[in-house]
Amino acid sequence: MIERKETRQYTLTVEGETEKMYFEWLQKEINTSENARYKVKINASIQQFPLSYIKKLNTKSTPSVVHICDVEGKSAENIEKFHSVLSQLKEAKEQKHIEYGLGYTNLTFELWMILHKKDCNAPFSDRSQYLTPINSAYNEKFNSLKSYKEERNFKRCLSKLSLSDVKDAVRRSEKITRNNKEIGNPQKSYKGFRYYQDNPSLSIWEIVEEILTECIQ
Repeated sequence: MIERKETRQYTLTVEGETEKMYFEWLQKEINTSENARYKVKINASIQQFPLSYIKKLNTKSTPSVVHICDVEGKSAENIEKFHSVLSQLKEAKEQKHIEYGLGYTNLTFELWMILHKKDCNAPFSDRSQYLTPINSAYNEKFNSLKSYKEERNFKRCLSKLSLSDVKDAVRRSEKITRNNKEIGNPQKSYKGFRYYQDNPSLSIWEIVEEILTECIQ
């Protein structure tokens, strides 16, 4: 008789299709792994406005959520947009008494994808600069980030990844975070959330590490 594995559930809100496809891929990789302790269910909903999402959520069955988003840069417009998201996360926590965490990437989610294959420690001034390291990391020749994000192209990149690569991305992310601390890069604080305004920096790796630690032997 085949023993049925217990299911561990994680709820995320994400900014776009690539993030959703990534976490769907991660769910599949864990569930087909021989080393999986548990079956995993990652509910990743595309939601630009966390507060709207939380209003229809059953907090008894879903006591915690993590929002995945980009910082996108240090301009006043980008920081205002990011702070608006953080304000919504705090308000959602207060209204629903739910734990709403943050997994950010600075500048963008492309940083996280690159880190699966290689280091990416240089600061960038524009998101378009991620195109060259994306092509290098995945041995591709995309002519734009828009092309890279097309479903068939992004899924082709995902097909080149393994759980070992995910662990490498966590390790490289930890190194970036550790380096930011060591060089004294000041952390910003807003509405109870802390982040580095300078890039590269990210915290998305924390929820991914949590999932891997809990579900993979």
